Amino acid sequence: MGFLSNPSYRIVAIPGEGIGPEVVQASLKILQQVAEIEGFSLQVDYGWLGAIAFEQLGSYCPQATLELCDGADGIVFGAVTEGGLLELRKHFDFFCNLRPIRSVKSLLDKSSLRPEKVQDLDLLIVRELVSGIYFGPSGRASDDKGAYGYHTMRYYDEEIRRVARKALQQAQQRRGLLTVAHKENALPHLPWTRLVQEEAKEFDGVVVESMLVDNLAMQMVLNPQRFDVILAGNLFGDILSDIGGALVGSIGLLGSASLNADGFGLYEAIHGTAPDIAGKGIANPLGTLGACILMLQQWGEERAAQRIIQGQERILDKGYRTADLSPQGGEIFVNTETLVDLLLEELSVVPHSELGVIYESRK
Repeated sequence: MGFLSNPSYRIVAIPGEGIGPEVVQASLKILQQVAEIEGFSLQVDYGWLGAIAFEQLGSYCPQATLELCDGADGIVFGAVTEGGLLELRKHFDFFCNLRPIRSVKSLLDKSSLRPEKVQDLDLLIVRELVSGIYFGPSGRASDDKGAYGYHTMRYYDEEIRRVARKALQQAQQRRGLLTVAHKENALPHLPWTRLVQEEAKEFDGVVVESMLVDNLAMQMVLNPQRFDVILAGNLFGDILSDIGGALVGSIGLLGSASLNADGFGLYEAIHGTAPDIAGKGIANPLGTLGACILMLQQWGEERAAQRIIQGQERILDKGYRTADLSPQGGEIFVNTETLVDLLLEELSVVPHSELGVIYESRK
């Protein structure tokens, strides 16, 4: 019988600006540790994007960065203030953005809602990411009334259909409910509801409901547990997913995966550069780490993903908190570096029998 070599993955890390370098580096330390424990290798190359790329290379989205990402197994991204990210998403056609929102038992009191409102919360926002108002015709002009600006929300039907199919697949694998965010009373030429319902005919067991996005935002606050998968366009998905930060206790906890049709992905926290805390060493890396967990799952490294998930749950259960989680009472404030050290220690003590997944041993 032949022996299979251990898997090897290459990722491109794009730290960006603000707290981006801090949370990316923290997450990479944990990724490297879990790779060593679980028996796969990880090569990390570094790329530039955003204002720092413009300073160094004269472009917000340099060709060198795009070429570096070609053939990689994933991109781990920090944050940028302006320029580069939309171009990167468009270049690799990362049209399907997955944003899971799950409550953590030990952090229920950090939610903006009563604990019982968010207990066992588990919803997924699927956001279309490479079209809509962020990519439509835009500019500045003037007429006899004066100067004005415009941005155009434009969607091809097939752009809606393809992300709908991804959302329907997710719903079929989860609890079977897909909620479509729309604003068809004011935007009747963007028929999200009809197009999703047509695609849903191929997905047995999935119930599709449509909901005006303003009402949906209110229902996410009133009764978030009623939702399973929420499908939204680029602008609406951007806004709705930030509500998730309030639901779970901090936007710093939320990660995302942006995938193209080939399964190649960009993995990032949903927060921004947070310039007010950049360089202070107190940023919460769990959002970026959550994105890395999604990357591991995309690769099929489920055991490694579960090891990190259970490790961070144990750390939070013990009361360790970063600044964004407003430590108080018996909780223990820790900075970024200390939290990473605690996680590194925890990773090695989670027994294989407790990982909660079925796997085949590599031979």
